[in-house]
Amino acid sequence: MESPQDSAITRDINRTFPAHDYFKDTGGDGQDSLYKICKAYSVYDEEIGYCQGQSFLAAVLLLHMPEEQAFSVLVKIMFDYGLRELFKQNFEDLHCKFYQLEHLMQEYIPDLYNHFLNISLEAHMYASQWFLTLFTAKFPLYMVFHIIDLLLCEGISGIFNVALGLLKTSRDDLLLTDFEGALKFFRVQLPKRYRSEENAKKLMELACNMKISQKKLKKYEKEYHTMREQQAQQEDPIERFERENRRLQEANMRLEQENDDLAHELVTSKIALRKDLDNAEEKADALNKELLMTKQKLIDAEEEKRRLEEESAQLKEMCRRELDKAESEIKKNSSIIGDYKQICSQLSERLEKQQTANKVEIEKIRQKVDDCDRCREFFNKEGHVKGISSTMEVMDEDTDEEKETLKNQLREMELELAQTKLQLVEAECKIQDSPEEQEMNQRMEEDSAECCVLPISGSHAPSHTSVLDLGLEEGSFLLFPPKKTAAQRCQLSKTVTAWARWLLYPHTNLPLSIDQLTSNSKGAWEVVCSSGRSRQGQQSSSQSATF
Repeated sequence: MESPQDSAITRDINRTFPAHDYFKDTGGDGQDSLYKICKAYSVYDEEIGYCQGQSFLAAVLLLHMPEEQAFSVLVKIMFDYGLRELFKQNFEDLHCKFYQLEHLMQEYIPDLYNHFLNISLEAHMYASQWFLTLFTAKFPLYMVFHIIDLLLCEGISGIFNVALGLLKTSRDDLLLTDFEGALKFFRVQLPKRYRSEENAKKLMELACNMKISQKKLKKYEKEYHTMREQQAQQEDPIERFERENRRLQEANMRLEQENDDLAHELVTSKIALRKDLDNAEEKADALNKELLMTKQKLIDAEEEKRRLEEESAQLKEMCRRELDKAESEIKKNSSIIGDYKQICSQLSERLEKQQTANKVEIEKIRQKVDDCDRCREFFNKEGHVKGISSTMEVMDEDTDEEKETLKNQLREMELELAQTKLQLVEAECKIQDSPEEQEMNQRMEEDSAECCVLPISGSHAPSHTSVLDLGLEEGSFLLFPPKKTAAQRCQLSKTVTAWARWLLYPHTNLPLSIDQLTSNSKGAWEVVCSSGRSRQGQQSSSQSATF
């Protein structure tokens, strides 16, 4: 259904809260819902229709509820709360509200009332929007919400509470203004002051605490209607029409001024919105660039992740191979260690057996030595060669002549015994040697006649040197194989070794090993000392061992 005020509604929709997100978009959901409510009310109330300023009240309701509920509450406020009466009979009830407000100012704020009389400032010049739009056109929304709540609780008289609160809080500033300054203050400065929620809260506390008697309002309303009747009776129709014309012209000028202010605010809001839109577009472009960069970084990160995963897989494979290799090495080493342990165990067993056999052999040798009467003269019970010192101690008891005689006899017997044993050992070696070795032994036998085995003493020393020159000791024996090769001397040394153990060291407890004699194979002569040391004329012996 069409509305006769459709063009006015469309024009006011674009001016209603143009900076609010819900109503700023032309053709958006907010403006569409607001248009539907205003048009529906203009059709519903044909007597009043749509009046300028109704869109602000409808917009406030629409911010709190759906379209259907907002329309119902708007109808309730217009009809039941008396707001509809303000628009009837050429705004007659609105002028009654102005009359009531001025008399309340005279009672509560007399100095401000007198100041307004002096500057010819009437209530309809600044308070018309307060009553027609319920403060929704100029003041911040959070303050308007509290005013609507007060209206729904207290009725239309709550508007007087808020109006007196505004005038009281602005009293000091208004007393300093003239007519133009006061109008500008109400139009610009007063709404800005309550953009602070703290100031709006204080205002609402003041308005709620202010008590306005309903009887006074009825009294002022009755006085107004009486005055209007008297004026109608006394006033000439021409004067009354002229006065009404002037009032309408003033109202028209005021509405035009408000329209200009709203247009200016609309342009300013559009410019601000355009600037905000440009900033938003620039920000969107920056965010798009950042998004592209982030996507590229994400792609690079995914590539890096894949590369790292491949490297990780390779490293895992390498580690697995190395681990398998290490495990195989460990198994191999464990096997080798086991084999070594087995070998060591076997060697230990063989060593123990060998030691046991050697002990048995030593015991047999000791038994043979104990059984031999002649051997017992040279060995003690432990199996060691008896020291010369023990013999000397016994011999010291005899006379010096007896000692010397016994020494000479002993050396001769030892020399004879050594030569006899030497021949016996050579014979045994000749029987056991190979043909080549037998030939070498034959040659050694030819030279053995020239080999001398002499005890070292002052009377038995070689003629070409002396005992002191050789650095030898008493009780030593000299092996003197002249003009023999190394191999011959080595074989000869092996042959003499057994006899040297028995006979050549009568004054020491250390028996001589085979290596001590064989290591001097290159010497021109060899001396075995009583202290167990072996010396050469050209170089010393290098090794010793025991049986």
